[in-house]
Amino acid sequence: MIKRYLSPVWLIAKREIRDQFRDWRILFPLVVLTLIFPLIMNMVAHEAVAFVTKYSGTLILDRLVPFSVLIIGFFPITVSLVVALESFVGEKERGTIEPLLSTPLLDWQLYLGKLLVGVLTPLLASFLAVTLYLLILARQEINLPDAFLIVQLLALNTAHTVLMVSGAIAISAQSTSVRAANLLASFIVIPVAFLIQGESAMMFWGNKKILWLAVLAVSILTALLIRVGLAHFRREYLLGREIDVLNLRWMWCTFARAFQGRAGSLLEWYRIELPAVLHKMRFPIALIVILALIAGWIGSAWTSLRFPEVVAGMSPQELGRFTADLKKSPNLIELGSHLSVPLILGHNLQAVGATLIVGLFSFSVLGVLAYFANMGVVGAVLALFKILGFSPWTLFFTGVLPHGIFEIPAVMLSSAAVLRMGAVLVTPDATKTMGEVLLETLADWFKIVIGLVVPLLVIAAVIETYITPLLLLRVFR
Repeated sequence: MIKRYLSPVWLIAKREIRDQFRDWRILFPLVVLTLIFPLIMNMVAHEAVAFVTKYSGTLILDRLVPFSVLIIGFFPITVSLVVALESFVGEKERGTIEPLLSTPLLDWQLYLGKLLVGVLTPLLASFLAVTLYLLILARQEINLPDAFLIVQLLALNTAHTVLMVSGAIAISAQSTSVRAANLLASFIVIPVAFLIQGESAMMFWGNKKILWLAVLAVSILTALLIRVGLAHFRREYLLGREIDVLNLRWMWCTFARAFQGRAGSLLEWYRIELPAVLHKMRFPIALIVILALIAGWIGSAWTSLRFPEVVAGMSPQELGRFTADLKKSPNLIELGSHLSVPLILGHNLQAVGATLIVGLFSFSVLGVLAYFANMGVVGAVLALFKILGFSPWTLFFTGVLPHGIFEIPAVMLSSAAVLRMGAVLVTPDATKTMGEVLLETLADWFKIVIGLVVPLLVIAAVIETYITPLLLLRVFR
């Protein structure tokens, strides 16, 4: 049964592979650049090695080779991404898309067949470039990374490849011209380049185990991106549209209609629309609450485990300075004088907006991750106070709960709205386009933020400015 459903996928893949190997204009630049770039990177690395050796930078030298491997593996992916970008829209411009779409193949079989070929070509080029670079280093008698790190680097390259190709295939299926698809490719290359910078920082700090978390995060994003592509892939969409038009009037009308709903007044909006959105968000809200409890427990447990080890590793001089700093009571009166309602409210609104932005570019994954980290910090701070001899419950009831009873639900509601947005985007809906789904879920997010989050954050900012410092001063005088 499985073989019967997957065999058409392989037929599409073989057709694409045969076409690619017939076109020298694709193979020649890819092969030449894949073989030349490791040589160029070797010369650059040689100069960098000479520089760091001159100043005894052995630690940097040990991290330089893995960093070069990561960059070399990334370069062929960007070069061969053009194959995936024109997988659907290229055939449309060449006039070969109609015979392909007239076959009895299912939509997901066509999509996965194109995806398979789009992944194989850059992945083979990436592994070839990395292998060539490692052979060059071996002949120069340079210490190679250990096998565990090489496996991590290859896993990262594989994850990057599938992520970028999945995005390119989705763009190709939604674009009306190869030119538009190539321009939209910057939204794939630039975020992945920033991602590689963060992974490089992990390697330079020697956090090899955390790299597996990066592999897991990229794999989750890739799965969501493939799901989005499958959910919004329509044959008639490829044949029905000839040109993309930025219809701002339609976008505003769609958003406004979804935001207003059936309400005719502000009172009806609060009475009808807001409860309806909250009802649709009941499962995301429950999940967000569970994530908050897990994050707080992880932050508390990690601090309780690691903080004594950090103190034990300090020298007597460092421990003395650290103890002296702890004995200094914070000037809560001076601290309270610097707080203001606009400052606190602006900071919280920036955090809510940033969660939305990163959530839009990652199908809610990064937005929920930011919320998870925030809740983990709360648990870590409470555990730190317990280690230092203070009562964490006293701190919680005086320094967190007075304004947190309004602020924490506001953050949970906005994060749950972002989580629901990503879930809806990856859910198939044959009656709506991807743009309609995005605008409607964005309208739901604004409903929650304007109707509930902003009022709660205003109340929290007032309490945090005028009441919380007084309570902390009374307790920790």
